Amino acid sequence: MKKILLLAILSVGSLFAQVKGEVEVPYIAYEIKMGNGFDAVQANCLMCHSFGYIINQGPQSKDFWAKKVDKMVTHFKAPITKEDATIVTNYLFQHYGNGKLK
Repeated sequence: MKKILLLAILSVGSLFAQVKGEVEVPYIAYEIKMGNGFDAVQANCLMCHSFGYIINQGPQSKDFWAKKVDKMVTHFKAPITKEDATIVTNYLFQHYGNGKLK
């Protein structure tokens, strides 16, 4: 009974949270590198997340980018064709890669 009461208090407590003044959400502009394959990135990647997600990965190997694209297709069911997956991987490696294949 105590657990249920505690859970109810914690759930309802956040309804009364207030902030005095305005809350401003910062705008972060990410530098997007244009190039061959960007259209595939725009069509397949940016519909679900911002470009910041890509940039925040840091410079990575081609194998890393290929696995990241494969994860989006396999686990998150991104509707990316095999051809587009190759184009996206090549774009990411060319513009955000570290020069290493593995």
